[in-house]
Amino acid sequence: MKGEVKLGILGGGQLGRMLMQSGLDFNIYTLVLDPDENAPCKDICNEFFVGSFRDFDTVYEFGKNCDILTIEIEHVNADALEKLEQEGVKVYPDAKTIRTIQDKGLQKEFFRKHNIPTSDFIVLKDKTELEQNTEFLPAFQKLRREGYDGRGVTRLTTEADFGKAFEEPSVLEKLVDFEKEISVIVARNANGEVTAFPVVELSFHPEHNLVDSLFAPANVAYKLQRHAIEIATRVIEAFDMVGILAVEMFLTRDGLILVNEVAPRPHNSGHHTIKANYTSQYEQHLRAILNLPLGSTEIQSAAVMLNLLGEPGYDGEAAYEGLQEALAVPGVYIHLYGKKYTRPARKMGHITVLGQTIEEAQQRAEQIRNVIKVKA
Repeated sequence: MKGEVKLGILGGGQLGRMLMQSGLDFNIYTLVLDPDENAPCKDICNEFFVGSFRDFDTVYEFGKNCDILTIEIEHVNADALEKLEQEGVKVYPDAKTIRTIQDKGLQKEFFRKHNIPTSDFIVLKDKTELEQNTEFLPAFQKLRREGYDGRGVTRLTTEADFGKAFEEPSVLEKLVDFEKEISVIVARNANGEVTAFPVVELSFHPEHNLVDSLFAPANVAYKLQRHAIEIATRVIEAFDMVGILAVEMFLTRDGLILVNEVAPRPHNSGHHTIKANYTSQYEQHLRAILNLPLGSTEIQSAAVMLNLLGEPGYDGEAAYEGLQEALAVPGVYIHLYGKKYTRPARKMGHITVLGQTIEEAQQRAEQIRNVIKVKA
């Protein structure tokens, strides 16, 4: 790696912020594009641009100033990225991968084409096609595009639920009777070297359909963990992708592993790696896109990660309660995202709780689970 690398990041949220915190160790010059003038990345990047990462011209003009372009959100203009690739800018993940993943219909069809195990599904043009597929219920309906953190997903158990169904193009996914939801984060560099982080177990918020907490390592049989890592490796190699890929999966009650969906960027299910693993997911992403040797993904400590969400009923400038009490517990580390304003269920930070065993980490996490509150 010669000289200072100019790295462009599409999106200025918390994922970009944590990526840049790792980037400081690599002497990387960072440029960020985000529509929010108060985005979390604003004050820690070298250059900040206010603009839409969905707009062709904006992304293209931004990308021309970069040696490498990456993303922290997949809802970006893939056509602009493709043109930049043709003009010699290194875009990781590439436009083709992003285009497939940002459309859940294409994503599911990709899994089927490459023999990657996934739940049964039907692609719907609009809401009217639900009437022709009532035998497929119970199922989850997911918007093909723009879904994020539980938005764009609804459960349809019977025809009585059709009133809350989406009108737009969507995917109807057969309900999976799963025992656990798990995730594997896998990385690949341009030389084709692949590494995977150990399997983590996810717990979802009952209301908001986003990750509430995770446990690392997962309480899953070793054979199943190896199988999950093999599947995640197959997925990133099928995409021929460079960078970090989060692969969320279902572990069914009869021992099958099915891929739910993937994200071609650092992910909520890898936040704990900053403290718990030899290499964080953020450093690993940088190593991958800079085509450096990938780091060790081994666990140094068992961990529980808790998402810190805005409290119900509070909307305004964020105020944090309970930090002193939480930090008095051994092994507790707080990561705030630099978001000025809170609202109900907004991701405002996360807490990583370490322990010599997963049981110890869980016990400490329960001590502080309701101590920290984000209010206004």
